[in-house]
Amino acid sequence: MSGYLWQGDVLILNLHVQPKASKDEWSGYYGEQLKLRIKAPPVDGKANTHLLKFISDEFGVSKSACKLLSGESGRDKRISITAPSKFPTCLNLGV
Repeated sequence: MSGYLWQGDVLILNLHVQPKASKDEWSGYYGEQLKLRIKAPPVDGKANTHLLKFISDEFGVSKSACKLLSGESGRDKRISITAPSKFPTCLNLGV
């Protein structure tokens, strides 16, 4: 498994998320997953909500275009992004 996978126009991200960070930022790789640090605490779904908002902003899509596929209560997450219109420059996603 790599940090991302394309399925047609849907981008699937395999993430390792670190909550309660000092700022929101991409942090390279954690094994074969993309590592992402976010400010939100892992309480009452706040981290997942914040994560989807951050991802939607980073990839230039609406929040409804981002879906949490797995990892609701853990640090390892899979997220789908339908038809991303931009890409974070720090990630090499082969586009």
